[in-house]
Amino acid sequence: MQNFNNRLSKSAMLEAAQLNGTPIYVNSKASLLTQASELANLALPFGFIPRYAAKANMNPEIVRLFTQQGLQFDASSSYEAAALIELGVKPASISLSSQQPAHNLEELLRAGVLYTATSFHQLDLFLQSKARPNTVGLRVNPGVGAGENNRTTTGGVNSSFGLWHDYVDQALNQAAAQAVKIDRLHIHYGSGASPDIWEGVIDSALQIAHQMPDVTSLDIGGGFKVSRYSGEKEANLTNISEIFSQKLIQFAESTGRRLQLEIEPGTWLVAHAGTLLAEVVDIVDTGADGRVFLRVNTGMNDFIRPTMYGAQHEIEILNDALDTEQYVVVGHNCETSDILTPAPGNPEEILPRQLSKASIGDLIAIYDTGAYGRAFAVSGFNSFPSAKEILV
Repeated sequence: MQNFNNRLSKSAMLEAAQLNGTPIYVNSKASLLTQASELANLALPFGFIPRYAAKANMNPEIVRLFTQQGLQFDASSSYEAAALIELGVKPASISLSSQQPAHNLEELLRAGVLYTATSFHQLDLFLQSKARPNTVGLRVNPGVGAGENNRTTTGGVNSSFGLWHDYVDQALNQAAAQAVKIDRLHIHYGSGASPDIWEGVIDSALQIAHQMPDVTSLDIGGGFKVSRYSGEKEANLTNISEIFSQKLIQFAESTGRRLQLEIEPGTWLVAHAGTLLAEVVDIVDTGADGRVFLRVNTGMNDFIRPTMYGAQHEIEILNDALDTEQYVVVGHNCETSDILTPAPGNPEEILPRQLSKASIGDLIAIYDTGAYGRAFAVSGFNSFPSAKEILV
């Protein structure tokens, strides 16, 4: 279920729009604190590191807030790691796992950033570094994956993320030849898959950990599903952590190895906090048998998830109208694909929404946009200025 408890009130949204103009991302501090507290207080049997996958939203206020709450961080690029450090995050609390080799590897290693290789080449670059410690992490593609759709699945033969699982022994030998131990294992299946997958995920991860005798910490990744729209089932991290605990205890009983667990949610921490506020700037139709379109002063340049994934987000017209009408909500960009009400999982199709009867000038709220919203923007497209972002 959506986390409505900390959703911004209508009056707060109207005030934010009046003070700051639109389009604007407005993040709820109360929602962020609630999610961070729940994550930080999960109980695991042999140690636990809660991380924030910073790529979901690198807003400096959010980074500082999570730092104050005791969260550590996952960085998806060396530039992201450097930006976190500039924001005051301690390097030792950052784990770097990147598709692209680090542009500043020596600097990050000297600072104490935890490095996770995702390929033979990246492992070799680490081993050649004069600044390296004698331990390193390894991201492994477990051979299977799951996500909300194919574009959010990060495991399996169609995914380039991580070292293929059949090559683990070769990586162990490569590291051992330089007297380095691979002591951290990173697995990531994908984002937004059914909450029911997690028992299978940790089973796969522990099978790989069994082959890696020096591993003391298992990073199970993130991608925990949130409910953004009616009918979507949200992941319950308390229940999932209980499954993880049982599996880790069983692994310890059979191997004598007590593994620390790391998880790195991004979406789960910040999605519900965010609301994108925009204005209805035009209303057009395509005749008696056609569609009625609400044109708004934002779109794929600010918020690309619907265009990319057919992602569903609740939309509300913030007026007092008693009547409703079916609308297709479209962005202001000169692209047919700039649709904010696509068919579920299918950005090629549109699906009208029953919304309050709108007038030009009405404020419109697009909910649960705190993750991969402003951070994922196509800045500069059509030369529209990017939406601002605030925390309230």
